[in-house]
Amino acid sequence: MTSVRVFFIGGWTSYRALFGWLSPWILIPTFIIEPVFQILFFAYVGRDAGVGDDSFFLVGNAIQFASIPCLFAMGNTIGGERYAQTLGLLLVSPARRVPLFLGRALPVIVNGLLCSLIALGLGAAILRVSIPLDSLPLLALVVAVSSFACTGLGLVAAALALRVRETAVLSNLVMGVLLIFCGVNVALSALPGWMAAVGRVLPLTHGIEAARALVSGAAWSNVRGLVVDEAVIGLGYLVIGLAMLKWFEVESRRSASLDRA
Repeated sequence: MTSVRVFFIGGWTSYRALFGWLSPWILIPTFIIEPVFQILFFAYVGRDAGVGDDSFFLVGNAIQFASIPCLFAMGNTIGGERYAQTLGLLLVSPARRVPLFLGRALPVIVNGLLCSLIALGLGAAILRVSIPLDSLPLLALVVAVSSFACTGLGLVAAALALRVRETAVLSNLVMGVLLIFCGVNVALSALPGWMAAVGRVLPLTHGIEAARALVSGAAWSNVRGLVVDEAVIGLGYLVIGLAMLKWFEVESRRSASLDRA
């Protein structure tokens, strides 16, 4: 029961602490306006260049924007604790580490899901892209799995907050890598072989491919394997992130480096 409370209540409290001092309206430019303008930018560039169609850029950029909360929020859950000098208190608590850190990931996954779905809906309305109604539940599932996978990568960045002063720059770099390597605006088939290979082991790549197929009218049986691959990749990064957190915690205790970068 204690682990359940740590997972749900602790995770929600930590997430609220990220934005508790802000007006909710401040989040609108980051989570709604910026994604829509990025979708429009690449869609019109694609039109002018005669590459792809509006649906291609809509789906790719809408799902890629799940990386904003999934990377930055996860990194700041640890970095913020360190900045506020409460990280030591957190780590000396008897709470089990898995529910402690995974509980912080759950609100982030929901945030990434909502961010992507809102961008997808608004972008589709502005660009007049038709999305089959019967594909909407499956599309939401694909976005949720993609947000989970990206949050796993965010947990790896969060682990590095035990070693570096802040993770904002790192999160920006990782978000740029996802934008380029995951087939967001350039199909994997058009990328050099090594870039496509890297993209295949990153979050979002398989989710974007599955979502594009669903929007084009594909059946679930045609994209199920892609969704499973996305979930497995996310689980892999989640395990790596937890292992890094454990390792850096032990090393920080040994070298007394918890409160210095």
